[in-house]
Amino acid sequence: MADRETTTMLIIALILVIIYTFAPCSGANVKIGVPENYDGIFPWYLAKLRNLPGNYTELTVTGDDEGIFGVDAQFLYALKPLDREKQPSYSLQVSFRTSEHRQSFTVEVCVIDKNDNVPTFIGESMRGSVQLGLLKAIPFMQVDARDRDDRNTAHAELRFSLMEQTPRIPSSQMFFINSATGEVSLTEEGASTLDPEMCGRYKLLVMVKDMAGKANAFFTNGIVTVEVTGNTWASPDPVRLQENLPGPYPIPISQVKWSGSQAEYSLEGEFPEMLFTISREGVIYLNAPLDRETQDQFQISIVVERPDGREIAKPVELRVMVGDANDNRPTFPQAQYHTVVKELAARGTEILTVQAADNDDPKTDNVRIFYRLVGQIPESPRALFRVDRDSGVISVQADSMEGTAPQYTLTITAEDAKGLNSSCTLVVTVQDENNNPPVFSQHEYGPFHIPEDALVGTTVTAVLAGDADVRGGDSWQVDYRLESGNEEEVFTFVTDKQTNEVSLILSKVLDFERESEYILVLSAQNPVALVRGRYGPASTATVSIYVDDVNEGPILSQSHYEVTVREGEEPGRVIATIRGYDPDSHPIRYSLQGDTKKYFSIGKYSGELKTVQALDREENSTYTMEVIAVDGRNSSLSASTLVTVQILDVNDNSPVLVGDYSWKYLCTPRWEDQALVLASRDSDGPQHGGRLNFSLRSDATVRRNWKLTPINDTHTNLSLNIPYLAPEVYTVPFTISDSSSPPRSTFINLPVTVCPCNVRGNCKMAAKQLQGMPTIQSAVGILLGTFAVIGTILVVVFVRLSYQNPKQPSKTNQERVPLKTSI
Repeated sequence: MADRETTTMLIIALILVIIYTFAPCSGANVKIGVPENYDGIFPWYLAKLRNLPGNYTELTVTGDDEGIFGVDAQFLYALKPLDREKQPSYSLQVSFRTSEHRQSFTVEVCVIDKNDNVPTFIGESMRGSVQLGLLKAIPFMQVDARDRDDRNTAHAELRFSLMEQTPRIPSSQMFFINSATGEVSLTEEGASTLDPEMCGRYKLLVMVKDMAGKANAFFTNGIVTVEVTGNTWASPDPVRLQENLPGPYPIPISQVKWSGSQAEYSLEGEFPEMLFTISREGVIYLNAPLDRETQDQFQISIVVERPDGREIAKPVELRVMVGDANDNRPTFPQAQYHTVVKELAARGTEILTVQAADNDDPKTDNVRIFYRLVGQIPESPRALFRVDRDSGVISVQADSMEGTAPQYTLTITAEDAKGLNSSCTLVVTVQDENNNPPVFSQHEYGPFHIPEDALVGTTVTAVLAGDADVRGGDSWQVDYRLESGNEEEVFTFVTDKQTNEVSLILSKVLDFERESEYILVLSAQNPVALVRGRYGPASTATVSIYVDDVNEGPILSQSHYEVTVREGEEPGRVIATIRGYDPDSHPIRYSLQGDTKKYFSIGKYSGELKTVQALDREENSTYTMEVIAVDGRNSSLSASTLVTVQILDVNDNSPVLVGDYSWKYLCTPRWEDQALVLASRDSDGPQHGGRLNFSLRSDATVRRNWKLTPINDTHTNLSLNIPYLAPEVYTVPFTISDSSSPPRSTFINLPVTVCPCNVRGNCKMAAKQLQGMPTIQSAVGILLGTFAVIGTILVVVFVRLSYQNPKQPSKTNQERVPLKTSI
């Protein structure tokens, strides 16, 4: 192990010698690095002096009192090992002579450190004390050690470790040592369980290593003695201070002390800045007067810290309680109050309670308040109100409030035992009570005349029932009711809430022939109950109304007639009778308007509506006209009504096939999903022609070859029912029937072409030769003959052109010359 270390150090030393040989030293011409404790062969050649000229003589080295160094043939050598701890560097002067004069230069020999020293503890740092209450990780002492090796290398880089704790109570891990600084502190267990009564002294076995604590480092063990001491750091007693202290300030109010190492103090809590401060000695000061009403107590946290700002121990608490002084006047929560008292309120009736508040301490007599009534506007010869001295209850002092002013303003004061006071105002409104019923100025009104044709909404008359209570209040307001004479609700009324005047208004059309006179009994009452008195005859009145006769026009029994007639009915049939009457029993004459085609007629006096000719629903299904009824004695008076005639459908039309199918075809063999879509139509309405049915003739061959598949009410698919049918034009017989009962039908023979088709579904040939048309064979013959004639003409043309321009074909392109065509 030792040999390996020696070899390693020699290699490092040689590398450093090479580096320092070529590196310039500050203040020297040459700088050489030499490892200490060299144990090789001497002389030890350190470096070659490269600064020497070629013609030097008398080479010498000086500056070495011990005679360690020398020069030989430009080489600097040493005669014995060097010790960095004894002398870390040497400054040598190398001189030589040239042909001209003697010269010199400086050689700096730096001794390179080797880890050859064991770290040692400094004895004075091995004792310390820890205070009760110290927080974890706060250093209370520092273990110091030194190493004589070079401090700029890892040789002197020390690491501390805690090896053992004696005794191991109440925990085996009470302490912690910082490996780099040697600071000793408590662990979390130590901070929470440290107790001088259980153990007052601990011995700690501490190790220090160099080489940053590596495995091959030198080390030393030492014993650290730790004394456990008590502490004066505790929460001080609560302090009670009177508010508004006269001073002078600041006033000392308490003191704390950290009995351990040097400490600094600070205060925290919910209080204005600089209200409380603490000195370096732990004295707590009050710097300004306190106000109990603003804050009646303070909870102050006292923090102790090291000079570097790290908290040493948990904060302690100081409670400051503020004593009360009678320095607040009683105040009301609002400057003005409003209340209401009834005019018939009895003596002693409580109308309101006022309460003032005093911000002084409620546990003292400083908050006792007395109330007084000091003013009243308007004044009155008798006492109307009083206030209870202790409770602030305001009540009625007079026997009754009848005949008083409608409103009073009271001034009330609240005063404490010191004479501090404030005031408020109370506005008292005397509420009117319903002790007077409404009465009419006369018992009968009328008679009033109104024509029978007066418009709805016409005002007949207006009457008034007066009330002696205060105008505008509920006791003064009047509710009117029609007690009798208006059972059919011919009249209604509207009350003016500002004047209490009631207007009788016509709400239905009058009829002199039915009722010519109305006697209305009208009553008046208040919306609130009477508290004194009762409603008598004076609160009821009779209103007489006469209806004047007016000649009226006829009236029809219906505003709209709806009539139904079957199409094709015989003319002259009565289809409706228009009913009308005249209130004055005058005759009525009827006439038609809007029947431009004169399909209808109406009896002049009977009102019977008849058809003049047979009607066809398919031509027109609805007729609308107007019937005019005219007064027989006054033609300017008339009435009208609308008549709508609906023509009922009769199954008088047969369904028909719609569309041209002569150009369509079906492919054989049968193509899937190929069909002819057949369309039909029925002119009748949905009742008879709604759904049309297609059916093949009852023939075995027809039903075998063909198939009809319905699509909807008016369309069906015709398709082949067998896979193959010979190409030909077929006649398919089928019947179309409507949905009436009994149904109407139409028989149809439909020509259908069946032919073979190409892949695109196009018919390749006609299924059957049509009369007057050429056959396929004749058409092909004609085409072939035409092509032969055209080909012959083209051959003749090309041959003649070849003779006119003869050209001998070469052997290279002989294969490209077309063969001559013989004609």
